[in-house]
Amino acid sequence: MESHFRSIAKTMTWRLLATVITFSVAWVVTGQVTFAVEIGVADTLIKLCVYYSHERFWNRLSFGKQKSPDYQI
Repeated sequence: MESHFRSIAKTMTWRLLATVITFSVAWVVTGQVTFAVEIGVADTLIKLCVYYSHERFWNRLSFGKQKSPDYQI
């Protein structure tokens, strides 16, 4: 099971990469840096919350997880 800190770290690094992509696409399409920044910020804030919630939801499911042994050597 992942810790909350690990989920937050994964969320932040993924969103940084995704924000750069969103900003770049918005800038190319609109030609306006200010509008591209606004789109990037809005997209980031919304998707940070959604991604974190999605990660935590999947951590609660047993689907596809292997049980750890009763003991380890």
